[in-house]
Amino acid sequence: MTAPHPTSTVLVINSGSSSIKYQLVDPAGGEAVASGIVERIGEELGAVKHVAHGTTTKREVPVPDHAVGLRIVLGLFDEIGPDLAGSHVVAVGHRVVQGGALFDGPVLIDPQVEKQIEDLAPLAPLHNPANLTGIRVAQALLPDVPHVAVFDTAFFRTLPDAAATYAIDADVAAEHQVRRYGAHGTSHQFVSRRVAEVLDRPLDELNQIVLHLGNGASASAVRGGAAVETSMGLTPLEGLVMGTRSGDIDPAVVFHLHRNAGMSIDAIDDLLNRRSGIKGICGENDFRTLHDLVAAGDEKAALALDVYLHRLRKYIGAYHAVLGRLDVLTFTAGVGENDDIVRLRVCQGLEPMGIVVDPVRNEGRIGVPTVISPDGAPVTVLVVPTNEELAIARQAVDVIGA
Repeated sequence: MTAPHPTSTVLVINSGSSSIKYQLVDPAGGEAVASGIVERIGEELGAVKHVAHGTTTKREVPVPDHAVGLRIVLGLFDEIGPDLAGSHVVAVGHRVVQGGALFDGPVLIDPQVEKQIEDLAPLAPLHNPANLTGIRVAQALLPDVPHVAVFDTAFFRTLPDAAATYAIDADVAAEHQVRRYGAHGTSHQFVSRRVAEVLDRPLDELNQIVLHLGNGASASAVRGGAAVETSMGLTPLEGLVMGTRSGDIDPAVVFHLHRNAGMSIDAIDDLLNRRSGIKGICGENDFRTLHDLVAAGDEKAALALDVYLHRLRKYIGAYHAVLGRLDVLTFTAGVGENDDIVRLRVCQGLEPMGIVVDPVRNEGRIGVPTVISPDGAPVTVLVVPTNEELAIARQAVDVIGA
């Protein structure tokens, strides 16, 4: 990576359909200088939070659109700090969910790239239009700084055809761009590279499985730093059981519910994305509440956790087979970093595969890279906190050569 100016920062923007998350990041040191979020954009009152200088500022103000939201963000930097003009902002890095088959890495945003992001919207209708809105608003408000797009799907452009191809009519697949794209790629790339640093081992010699477990959850198999499998597919719905998403399901369930329950395609979409997963089984998708319910004897909660863990173990086994040899298994993201029950129970019974967790090392929330397997275990089991904002900032710096 090109070494940035020692005082350089990157403003990282993640523009959602009704929110703007942001961080001012020092890409060299890795620290978040400031961060915040604007929520409820388009509603009567928006919610704004800005964290800087060790203090948190919260406000409720009208935020009718993203342009107003980003102006509020820039105003908070002026009012509370840190001052962007004095922070040597060298780039604005934008998270973009879907890069399709076009983008295998970060790119400097120009009108052609904007058009390509817009053209890919059918593959991520909830995300790419919102990402593009954030890009256009930020470019208008910060016209003198280069803007860089970093794609969630880019890390998975290395998937072999056997892993990326769905077994449907090839002409239909080609015409409608139907293939496995994956998601959370920025996190999987960051964590898999961080693993090599933590273990002081060459990245190109490691076979890894990375489990990104949050409300959205995904798994990847990484050989020598390149992704060879991932659980999310055309959309983030495929794969692991998640907070509100079903993950893998027989496609005929869609036909069945449409024909026999009279549900529309939009209603089924809502069911599988927002009313399924852990929440669909037991009514809760907060894992702290879930564990409390299990401890209290709630049978639905116990079943939800069992289903979640069962699917995870299936993917670990499958990816072990894909890799042929497994060196490292890593947990990351909200559940992966903070839920010792999930980490311990996922690995129980996998001892014949060389996967063992030390209960003491595994205890509690883990905020720094930590080995949780016993010394000498055949497979190193790790917890490595993800940092997608830092990854985006560093990729933006690489693109502009700062």
